[in-house]
Amino acid sequence: MKSLTLLALTALTALSSALAAPTLVVYSAQGYDQDVVDAFQKATGIETKLVDLSTGPLVAKVEAEKQNPQWGLVWFDGAEAMRSLADQGLLLKGWTPQVNWNAMGKALLPTDKSYIPVSATFAGVLVVNTKVVPADKAPRSWRDLLKPEYKGLVGMNNPSISGPTYPLVAGVLQAQGGEAGGKKYFEQLKANGLHVFDTNGVTLKALYSGAIGIAIVQSSAGIGAVLKKEPVQLAYPEPVSLLPGSIGINAKASPEVVAAAKKFVEFVLSPEGQKVMLSGDTGGDSNYYPLLEGLKPSAAVTPLIGIKYQSVDPTVWGSREGEINTWFTNTIVR
Repeated sequence: MKSLTLLALTALTALSSALAAPTLVVYSAQGYDQDVVDAFQKATGIETKLVDLSTGPLVAKVEAEKQNPQWGLVWFDGAEAMRSLADQGLLLKGWTPQVNWNAMGKALLPTDKSYIPVSATFAGVLVVNTKVVPADKAPRSWRDLLKPEYKGLVGMNNPSISGPTYPLVAGVLQAQGGEAGGKKYFEQLKANGLHVFDTNGVTLKALYSGAIGIAIVQSSAGIGAVLKKEPVQLAYPEPVSLLPGSIGINAKASPEVVAAAKKFVEFVLSPEGQKVMLSGDTGGDSNYYPLLEGLKPSAAVTPLIGIKYQSVDPTVWGSREGEINTWFTNTIVR
């Protein structure tokens, strides 16, 4: 009788623990996210649900759920949008995992520890169709794109639709000395026949077809084009802007969900997690620069030596995203 009672109590305890265990809901816009979620769940036993969307709709969903968040953590490229979410009080502050950051990783850490950078690409590189623009005539700088020989040949994404494109726009504004100079530059680019498409896929399709000769896209997408054996080459105009892939934890989540989210971040920044990230989307998002000492990017990623890059200050540009995107749509797209 005592044995039966003990068995019943053990079963009840196990059932109660199972019922109490939280489900970690991950909102993500990364190409390798499903592989990472599967590996994390297998390694920890924590039930994890993935909601995968492109960056723009994902950020909009998080903001729409401001009063009743349905997510445990959010993961996408772009510190500006993360900064905006943090400033709205949506992200947990004051925690960073104890890992061995490299110099780039340390530079990307926010001072208030409101989100965690886990990877880095470049927001905008030039992908040149060498059948349209010969390799020896490819542009090398942002100012080059204003030359008459490139009239009608340049295309990019719409930052109002493609989330990682706003950091590109912000980076150009910063490089041109501020908002006024940067807006003037884009107006000049429009006058030189700039084409604006919705997303990387559409922009690159136009490039491959010869409708444009130069696409301004995220470096991981550009590397993916090279790996597809398309007749393209990459150029890194000075300066290119770092685009960190970052994770934010829901500030309103229960302690149990917060604990699970922290374990997820620690897994992502573990050797096992980085291995999954570096292999999960080899034609796209896996082509990033690791932020931890001792890790190397994939062989397809251009070495940093010789690339002049800048960090875009999210405390300056994060709060301006809505206004600048509206301006871009009304002035450059239309």
